[in-house]
Amino acid sequence: MLGVGNNKKEHNANNMVDYLIGVDGGGTGTRVRIERPDGIELGRGNAGPSGLMHGAGKAWAAVLDAVNRGFVEAGVEQPALERMAIGLGLAGVHNKQWAAEFAQQNPGFGTIAVETDAFCTLLGAHQGQCGAIVAIGTGSVGEALLADRKRREVGGWGFPAGDEASGAWLGLQAINHVQRVLDGRRPTSEFARAIIAASGGDLNGLFNWLAKANQTTYAQLAPIVINYATQDDVARTMMAKAGNEIAEMAIALDPDEQLPIALCGGLAAPMLDYLPQQLRSRVVIPQSDAAAGALQLIRQSLQGK
Repeated sequence: MLGVGNNKKEHNANNMVDYLIGVDGGGTGTRVRIERPDGIELGRGNAGPSGLMHGAGKAWAAVLDAVNRGFVEAGVEQPALERMAIGLGLAGVHNKQWAAEFAQQNPGFGTIAVETDAFCTLLGAHQGQCGAIVAIGTGSVGEALLADRKRREVGGWGFPAGDEASGAWLGLQAINHVQRVLDGRRPTSEFARAIIAASGGDLNGLFNWLAKANQTTYAQLAPIVINYATQDDVARTMMAKAGNEIAEMAIALDPDEQLPIALCGGLAAPMLDYLPQQLRSRVVIPQSDAAAGALQLIRQSLQGK
């Protein structure tokens, strides 16, 4: 876990905290929960992406935007940042340089704790108890908390080299397919035409789209793949391949198949139907989300755990 904010205030942080903030920051969006120290939730906020691949400055800007929106929803005037303790589960924390830059740019929160989005997802899904998760959103990663409290992680290597089964990965598969369609190497279809329309409209448009596309841009094609999977063999094959990738992560996390495993993230629900049956029968519903897990993270930090 990275970082505590203002070291001069660390010794009495518990006495100074008026609000606890939990942040789930990914490559597509940022979700925030705001609680009082007694655990009463006040509000939630959403903003643009705060994954560290977008840069520490942009990540903090999105976090601050989401926090502001959360206080607006709560009907509470936002206090000074130093009166808040914030736990953040962020995509990109594995890059130690990115994580250090982010912590160093703390805009003034009294106490901060930074962890991977996967670990906060795990904390939220199983309420801090032993279990495993595979998180499928813009990116993908799997993590398990074992009986001896050790952690095990698979995937999370980042796009385009990794992030199998994720939204960005599905978008990349779709683009690869339509490149072949435009070349005449594969037949066209309604699915292919929908992907082409969303990524430039024609061959020249696709070249321009590719020149600007990033992880988030690719992930925006995933809903098209999901929608067509019920009627198009190519899209259905992509989803089935994604399901097998998730199964591989699950086995690597828990070879003995003893832990409860939750499928989390924005693509969790549509992926369920494409999991191998043996895994599908073991999947449990997450008890809460990564923002709730980030709240657990900051509570543990304040308690010195």
